[in-house]
Amino acid sequence: MSPTNRPDEIEDQSAPLIEHLAELRSRLIKSVLAFVVGMVMCFTVATPIFNFLTAPLCDALASRGQDCDLIFISPQEGFFVAIKVSLLGGFMLAFPVIAGQMWRFVAPGLYRSEKNAFLPFLVASPFMFLLGASFAFYVVTPLAYNFFLGFQQFGASGEVVEGVPGAAPLSVVFQGSAQEYLNLTIKFIVAFGLCFQLPVLLTLMGKAGLVSEKGLRAGRKWAIVGILTLAALVTPPDVITQVILFVVVYGLYEISIRLVGHVERKRNEELRREGLLDEDDEIFEDELEDEK
Repeated sequence: MSPTNRPDEIEDQSAPLIEHLAELRSRLIKSVLAFVVGMVMCFTVATPIFNFLTAPLCDALASRGQDCDLIFISPQEGFFVAIKVSLLGGFMLAFPVIAGQMWRFVAPGLYRSEKNAFLPFLVASPFMFLLGASFAFYVVTPLAYNFFLGFQQFGASGEVVEGVPGAAPLSVVFQGSAQEYLNLTIKFIVAFGLCFQLPVLLTLMGKAGLVSEKGLRAGRKWAIVGILTLAALVTPPDVITQVILFVVVYGLYEISIRLVGHVERKRNEELRREGLLDEDDEIFEDELEDEK
């Protein structure tokens, strides 16, 4: 091979890589633009969005006959609250565009069967996240704020503080920071949205052969410990809220076991149809799973 041909070979090999990098750059630019546009749109209506997010707290306060008033404890806090609302809303608005750009970049490198297998998970993931976020906002946060507000202390008129003649009764009432409230609410929404990804993740791993139905059944005790630990970390120290999270996430784990089993049976049927799997192979695989 002559040395004069080597530069051409290098260029021929590097051209596809350059094209892929250029396409990736184009997809990222479009995704970022979609996010910026969504963020600007949400920034213009940040106040109504924030008012919507305060609904669980306002309902809890109204049930106690209190006004729903949040305060800014620093001059710049209002601006940062609007920015956080815009970031959250902008990402949610831009997610279909971002997911579409990711899919268009990855899809040309997949076989038809791989596309058919991966696409349902791409659709199910945002749906399950929204389902988890809705569950957190409409079920978990009202319970959490009712629990937190239960620690208020109202001083009754006419009472005298023991040992302090003429002193006014002590009142400890909620006077919340808007930024702290938003941080806690976003924490609930994101945490439950990610927890609801469990069936999607385990089913995708099952399709890739990384987990099995028998393995998930055998790991139930470890799953219970993990879910209880998660419930203690992402929820307030309220037994009712923790039990709700445990029941929901463990239910999703049981659903995942059945989904993975369905994926395995479907894969075995396809392999059996193609003559790549017989009954002896299935028995051998079952014995290996039992040994594990």
